Amino acid sequence: MDPRLIADYECVTGENPLWHPAEKRVYWTDIPTGRMFRHDPATGAHEQCYEGEQVGGFTVQPDGALLLFMARGAVKLWRDGEVTTVIDEIPAERESRFNDVIADPFGRVFCGTMPSPDHLGTLYRLDLDGSIAPALRDVRCSNGMAFTGDRRTMYHTDSGVRRICAFDYDGATGEISEGRVVVETPDGEGVPDGMTLDAAGDIWSARWDGYKLHKYTAAGAELRGIDFPARKVSSVTFGGDDLTDMYVTTAGGDDKAANGSLAGGLFHVNIGVRGVAEYCSRIQI
Repeated sequence: MDPRLIADYECVTGENPLWHPAEKRVYWTDIPTGRMFRHDPATGAHEQCYEGEQVGGFTVQPDGALLLFMARGAVKLWRDGEVTTVIDEIPAERESRFNDVIADPFGRVFCGTMPSPDHLGTLYRLDLDGSIAPALRDVRCSNGMAFTGDRRTMYHTDSGVRRICAFDYDGATGEISEGRVVVETPDGEGVPDGMTLDAAGDIWSARWDGYKLHKYTAAGAELRGIDFPARKVSSVTFGGDDLTDMYVTTAGGDDKAANGSLAGGLFHVNIGVRGVAEYCSRIQI
């Protein structure tokens, strides 16, 4: 099935789609323009719901509020248009911003930053009590993450080196260790960006500069690809009542001549593959 355009807000960097299980809507962000959007598949309606500081990624709290991960290492709670500060800034990230984020099975949040002028990016772990600490340093471009069904492995994408790595994950402590390369894309074939897993444990990885969404086994063998009419395919999530609806963001809407006439749009695909629900963050605020 060909991807179907849902909404085109000409996103410069459309990113981080996430299904909101209580609202039964999908949210996504355009990072450089500081906008967020949402789409209700039951009615077909979509809208811009936020404009302000840049939002690199977000998670859903148990009460339905969104936890926003922003510029300068700031973390804020967004509920019904009201914003509450959780972390004002991380001093080391004053020249950076958060990029991709994910809640772990216990409600912590792994949140990666972009490189700063004087240092590479860091993957942080935000713990339930609101404390934050580095989990992985010297990341060139922290991107898509996912947890395996047995809760023993965490995937993390470093787009800067074109790799998806699998880390041993300790749910009791939130520690990750022993990273090993699962997918490495050849030079000139695009960059792995956002990702998710399906119910079978296979990897779905968006390919920036590659016009595709790629499917891999857990061992990294490529199974198939889905073509998109946009050069910069940026991320993917599963949603819908049965988690078979795939929502895919794209970027490059500010230069459609170079990136495709539908670049920057949100797309829908359903090929009968069932996903898994993302975890809620459970940060005490």
